[in-house]
Amino acid sequence: MLLLFDIDGTLVQGASKEHARALMQALHNVHGVSTNTISQHGSAAGRTDGEIARLILLDAGVSAERIDERTDDVEAECCRLYATICPPDLSPMVVDGIPQTLEWLSGLEDVQLALLTGNFEPVARVKLRAAGIGHWFPLQQGGFGSDSEDRSMLPPIARRRAGTGAGLGISWPREGTLVIGDTPRDIACAHADGVRCLAVTSGPHGEGELAAADAVARSSAELRAELAALLGV
Repeated sequence: MLLLFDIDGTLVQGASKEHARALMQALHNVHGVSTNTISQHGSAAGRTDGEIARLILLDAGVSAERIDERTDDVEAECCRLYATICPPDLSPMVVDGIPQTLEWLSGLEDVQLALLTGNFEPVARVKLRAAGIGHWFPLQQGGFGSDSEDRSMLPPIARRRAGTGAGLGISWPREGTLVIGDTPRDIACAHADGVRCLAVTSGPHGEGELAAADAVARSSAELRAELAALLGV
């Protein structure tokens, strides 16, 4: 089973402040636009960094062509800035029970852990290293905001990276893949690829808003119970 974990709201809570600052500053440095907060452009929950950047820039009057031309520059600047301002210790932000759940999962046979997040990958790696849980998620696996602005593209990317037969295009099977996230966008991206989604209420959305998921866990105990039932352990 391939378990694809979202980060913000799923693995950590309240760890987005410096991330948002880095992205806003990157947009200013690269495009010269003045930005304030992400919230004024709608909820950022479940969006990719690239999508958030595009929405803000379009709202600021930057052309789509210019956005496309400088996409890599924005990503590089955001990652550079975040590496300098990320707090050295984000462990207090880790969702209760997550370290124990990841340790348990890592000890099970035929279970592979990876990330599925809208964060640019360097941001994701720095954030989880500071949180003390990055070692559970191998490099060169998962799907990230640096892979695509469109979150629905991330599950197939992650399945391809986890698949067998390098260079043969043999992806990890859909029936053996589960997305774990905290927003309706996590659910939508999973179902767009034909894979299941286990939603958690540790983020900004309640159980009712996550009803489209294949299952909803309201606590770390419920998360572990749902995973145990799914994995047959």
